[in-house]
Amino acid sequence: MSQLQSLIQLQETSEHLLNVQEMQFWLDKAVAWTQVDSPETQKDTCRHLSRLSVFLQQLVTHINNMSCSTETMKRLPFLGQFLGRLCWNPYVTADDTSRRWLFQCLWGLYSEHPSNPVERKANQWIRKIFCQLATDEDSVAAQAIMKHVDVPPKEYHLKVLKRMVTLLREDTGKTCTSLGNINQRCSCDNVLATSEACVPLVTCPEVAPLIGALLQRPTACVKSAVSENFLDALSSAYTSQGLSLDEQAVVSLWYHSLSSLEEAVLRLLESALTSTWSTPLKLEQHVAQSLLPKACAQHCSMFLVTNDIFRSTLKQAEGNDSVKSLIQAFTSCFLRELAMLQPQKRVPLKEFFPQSPQSLLVSLLTPPAEIPQKAWRHHLNWISGSLQRLTEEDEEGDRDGDSSGSTRLFEAWFLLVQCGHWVQVTVQLLVTSGPEDCGPLLWLLTFYHHPTNRGHHRALQLVHAKEVWDHLHSLFLALAHPLPVDRLQSLVTQLSPQPQQPQLSPLLILKLLVDFAVFFQQSLSISTEILQTVVDQSGLADEAVHVLHSLELELTKASCLSGDANRVHLRIKALQNTLTKKYGAWIPAEDQEPTCSRAGESAHGH
Repeated sequence: MSQLQSLIQLQETSEHLLNVQEMQFWLDKAVAWTQVDSPETQKDTCRHLSRLSVFLQQLVTHINNMSCSTETMKRLPFLGQFLGRLCWNPYVTADDTSRRWLFQCLWGLYSEHPSNPVERKANQWIRKIFCQLATDEDSVAAQAIMKHVDVPPKEYHLKVLKRMVTLLREDTGKTCTSLGNINQRCSCDNVLATSEACVPLVTCPEVAPLIGALLQRPTACVKSAVSENFLDALSSAYTSQGLSLDEQAVVSLWYHSLSSLEEAVLRLLESALTSTWSTPLKLEQHVAQSLLPKACAQHCSMFLVTNDIFRSTLKQAEGNDSVKSLIQAFTSCFLRELAMLQPQKRVPLKEFFPQSPQSLLVSLLTPPAEIPQKAWRHHLNWISGSLQRLTEEDEEGDRDGDSSGSTRLFEAWFLLVQCGHWVQVTVQLLVTSGPEDCGPLLWLLTFYHHPTNRGHHRALQLVHAKEVWDHLHSLFLALAHPLPVDRLQSLVTQLSPQPQQPQLSPLLILKLLVDFAVFFQQSLSISTEILQTVVDQSGLADEAVHVLHSLELELTKASCLSGDANRVHLRIKALQNTLTKKYGAWIPAEDQEPTCSRAGESAHGH
């Protein structure tokens, strides 16, 4: 069947009629314009561009009214050759209007889900067309136009690429038409074709605006999804730092691509486990710069994925303090980002933490800065009592063969790990507690460091924690020399590994020791001597400096308005300086602790 007969058949069957003579006219023109070196051909092309645009617009309407690409190519067998010839004519592609409708024709031919070899081959050809228009310096048509207008090859291709990006971006921004005629193609069909066309160009800086527009396009209907090839190419380029995206585009990439989000979370975990962060503030800044807390605050589903990865990692590395520190830094940044969102855009906290005990959720996620200091002890006693009841239910369930209690207990501990600010307040209050009222706080601190009760040692660990507290209390009550040697040696022994014995967490002991040195009403000289002696014999100078930095960061967030804050800050700095001078513990000079105004930003409105 000849091309003209095909056109006649189309005229008889199509709802919107095309003029057969006009179609034959443009077929002849496309063939004649192939020789673009001829001045007469160039003039003729430019003279007919306006009429060509009108015809291409009509052609777009016909293509969009077809049910699929196969039907289109069956009814218009000349179409591929016709569009291909026009694409290689630089005078056609240089004209904004003609180029717009020409590309619309190509997008209309792109199959979202190719069902046969013809459609798959057409998709490959369309991708190649888009790529070569922007990058192929060997194109005969491109060489001709560059020669006649005296434009360097690099500049020519850059201009072509920028024009393509502008056009594609405008088309991507069009509203969804799926609510119109059900027999008409939705404008969202172009999103898939556009994203496929971007695959070979994702690392070009000029394409970044189009990539951002594709990623951030509202998902108005099922047809507005971008290509998986596009997402994979973006993820690979972004991971290898071959692609620069703005913040919101990165967030959108993670939202569209689960694998890309998971990879970003795993990279963050790896950085926490393999890098030695000089201060907790540096770690928190690193977490914030990863954009993950911001992304998770905007999209609850992304937070659930991220939190699940943290949950699994913590189960495998229960005693890893680096993992705990990362989770706490992430939660702090996440809550700060959540507070910065407009109230109408915030998802309730219970949606972010569906597996956590709801009775503990608000109590733990509320920052200490939002609760009066005089109420801290009552607040923590209530939390301690609630957790003790959960542990009792867990033990009863174990005896009855019910494992659900262990899951609830782990989720409660996981939430406590995320809210490390209350653990720090617990240690601080233990310094000012008497023997009669330190029990609930010591239980909470011991549970934080030893949640699983393996070998039924929780009671024994609590006894050891009480002994450590007694030793520290008596040590810091000393008013003069000599310091009680037996008490000092007992602390050193507790900080040293004891084979085949239930081991109390050295970090628990070190935190208590540092907080006594900072908060206890003892002279700075004696406090320094006690800390220095224990650290000297246990070899934990670096760890002690890190605890001091953690303490200062949490105090800045929780109590920077306290009248005692200046004295405490000065004691912390003095203890840090003493340890670094004597033991060479490393603290970068450029580290700056946050001010009260910055800490105030971490408070949230839940």
